[in-house]
This record gives sequence, structure tokens and C-alpha cells, in this order.
Amino acid sequence: MLHLRLIVPADRTDEVVRTVERTTGTTHLAVVPGAARDPAGDLVMCDVAREAGDDLISALRALGIDECGSIAVENIDLSLSERADRAEKAAPGEGADAVLWEQLTDATHEESTLSVTYIAFLSLATMIAACGVVLDNAILIVGAMAVGPEFGPLAGFCTALVRRAPKLAWRSFTALIVGFAVAMAVTVVFSLFMDATGLFTEAKLDAERPNTGFVYAPDWFSFVVAVLAGAAGMLSLTSAKSGALVGVAISVTTVPAAANAAVALSYGDVGQTWGSSEQLLLNLLGIVVAGTLTLLAQKFFWARQRERTVRDSA
Repeated sequence: MLHLRLIVPADRTDEVVRTVERTTGTTHLAVVPGAARDPAGDLVMCDVAREAGDDLISALRALGIDECGSIAVENIDLSLSERADRAEKAAPGEGADAVLWEQLTDATHEESTLSVTYIAFLSLATMIAACGVVLDNAILIVGAMAVGPEFGPLAGFCTALVRRAPKLAWRSFTALIVGFAVAMAVTVVFSLFMDATGLFTEAKLDAERPNTGFVYAPDWFSFVVAVLAGAAGMLSLTSAKSGALVGVAISVTTVPAAANAAVALSYGDVGQTWGSSEQLLLNLLGIVVAGTLTLLAQKFFWARQRERTVRDSA
């Protein structure tokens, strides 16, 4: 279930209440006249089944409530109510399959914004991965994958393609390109510093690396894993399964490939730099393709499921 908290101008409250009441899957409707101060208006609250949430939010936005008032949505972790149970049963489809497009767009907008924090996390992850590739330490590679925040703008780009949102697409693309460029430049400087202190050596980079040599040797398995991870990552976002998203983060070699390219570049190793760059681009492409196709499939099957449910209930 979702909980909606609305601030509505007093002259539009009746229209909003009728919209909520017409939406199948809503319950626990409450109106507090004159409760809102900034902006001034009435406070309207209700609970809605997740599978009906997107329709209700879209209807409220069509009324302009997001412009003249406010629409706040929260997930309800526990709801002990027979009315809530009946509302969920009445709503078409299954909550686990529903995609809240407004929530997804808002979440990916935040995650895909180029910021100091985003660049800092990506740079730190790339430097950790640099230590991992030089030491041939798989644990450091996994740690770097978990720290890297690059799935946010990748998901934002996929969402933008499906929603036809050019601003979100450009923001996500900028975050990816600038973020990796800065992270790799910082890692080149970091590698030169580590070499000067004797902690990094070209011999270690060129040595046999059974645990991390894959980061500069792209193949079809790399693309297959990226596709699978992209699909799993998008499903984890749309279903709010954060644990699954962590698993995605540590299954794709974007950050390690960028790190290996940066270290190799600091030593002038063109072969490893090129191979790692190919690995990076291949993984990014696989995630974008799979994420976009996953969202399109969810959109298609959810529409079909709703049509079938409505037809059966008619």
C-alpha cells in the first residue's frame, strides 16, 4: 500500500476527493479543512494499493495539484486494516508488477544528477579498484563495485528513453561521461603517486592476474552478464528491492574496467587501456539495452494485465 498526503486549494478539494473515490483500490480517505499553511489549503490523505497508485497520481497531476499544491507519496510497510486488504484485492493487477512511473522518474532524477558526492563516490570506487587490479585482489574489486554509484545515471538514461524525457536523458548521460572522465583522471594521478611511493609498479600490472585479468579482456560473457544485470537492476528499482540492486552493483565490471584503464594509461600501456575501455563501454551498453527493454516489457505486460482484469470484472 501507498500513503498519499495532498495539499489542495480549498476550491479544488471536492474535485480531488471525487477523483480519489473514483479510483479503485483507495481507502482511508481523510480531509482536514484549512490544515495547510504553505501553500494554504486543505489536507487530503488516503491510502491506495500500489497497483492503482500510478493512475491516481497521474489523475492528480492532470488536475494540477502538483503545481498549485503538493503530492507526497510514502510506502506503507505495515497496514493492519480489512479495508486496506479489500482495496488491494479490488485494484487491478498485482502490486509487485506495478511500476510507479512518477516515483521512478523522480528517483532516477536524483540518482543521475552530477554532484560532488556522486563524483567523490565514483572516484573513490575507481581508486579502490585500481588497488585491486594491481594487487590482483578480487575482494577489493568487489568492494569497488559495491561503492560505485554509476547504476543511478544508467537507470535514469533507460527511464528517459522509455518516458521520452530528453532532459533526464541528457542529465544522466552527462553524469556518466563526466563522472567516469573525472574518476579516471583522478585515478591516473593516484596511480602515479602510488608508483612514486613504490606501492604500484608496472611489473605488477603486466604480471599474470588470474583474479582480475578479465577487466581488460572483453568477450561475449561480459555483455551477457551486463544484460542480465541491467534487467535485474531495473526490476530492483521498480519493485524497490534494494538488496537486489546491491547484487547488481557487484556483478558488472564498469568501475574495475575504468580503474584498469586509468592505471594502464599512467604507464602508457595502450593495449590494456584500450581493452579496459572496450570492457567499460560494452558493460554500459549492455545495461542500457537491458534496462530499457525491461521497462518497455513491464509497461506492455502491465497494460495487458490491467486490460484483462478490467475485462474480467465487467
